[in-house]
Amino acid sequence: MSKLKIAIQKSGRLYEESLQLLKDCGIFINNGKDQLKVSVDNFPMEIMYLRNSDIPQYLEDGVVDIAIVGENLLVEKQKNINIIQNLGFSKCRVSLAIPKEIDTDDIRYFQGKKIATSYPNTLQNFLEKNNVSAEIHIISGSVEIAPNIGLADGICDIVSSGSTLFKNGLRETVTLLKSEAVLAKTADLNQEKSEILSKFLFRIQAVLRAKNSKYILMNVPNDKIETISKTLPVLKSPTVIPLAQEGWSSIHSVIDEERFWEVIDELKDKGAQDILIIPIDKMVI
Repeated sequence: MSKLKIAIQKSGRLYEESLQLLKDCGIFINNGKDQLKVSVDNFPMEIMYLRNSDIPQYLEDGVVDIAIVGENLLVEKQKNINIIQNLGFSKCRVSLAIPKEIDTDDIRYFQGKKIATSYPNTLQNFLEKNNVSAEIHIISGSVEIAPNIGLADGICDIVSSGSTLFKNGLRETVTLLKSEAVLAKTADLNQEKSEILSKFLFRIQAVLRAKNSKYILMNVPNDKIETISKTLPVLKSPTVIPLAQEGWSSIHSVIDEERFWEVIDELKDKGAQDILIIPIDKMVI
């Protein structure tokens, strides 16, 4: 039987979260990142630990079938690769930043200036779209020190919390791209591997739904069941269980994490009482 080859970053910010996602999907790995390739015993998959910057090329060449990789890297490398699932972690943005004492956020500030970056393609495309001509200095790592040593007037780099910029006397001005970890695949998979990928994707989506949802239980008067049920749209229909106390029932359903407090307030206003919220491990629909 064929095995689906998946690439994950061998070190760095994506590594731990990628392994956690595989674990949540029931895929267990016995050995660690010191090996280039690791087989999985309980799923037809091989894991390849690669340098982050090499993953897009391995995908395009078909050396690996799928990969967990930052969307920002795929945009920068400009490869023929399909994104099949956003994963919701390792969120960041590619942004321009300048010394904090400069009081402007106008993109025209960079006209004729020097910009240090590890994302020259992303930056060049952005500058061209905005009719800005600047000198791009390509740097690998520690881009944020470039203005302090006189190498550049500003930088273009990935930003998460912004603390690194702050420590180096910089501030974010313009966001070029918002990014997160994605599941990407090579352009051509045979039928057998496509079927394995479908099973893997099914597991991922069950995990992601659970992370974005909460199980909710509440007691409601029977004459409010229909009204309250309309506030719980995640599942086909809530579960209604009669209580020992006459005229009351318990309603069980699922709510979206993003609308959590909004929904809770609405349920209380409509007569729900004794509301309990429980985390969901997996959610299969």
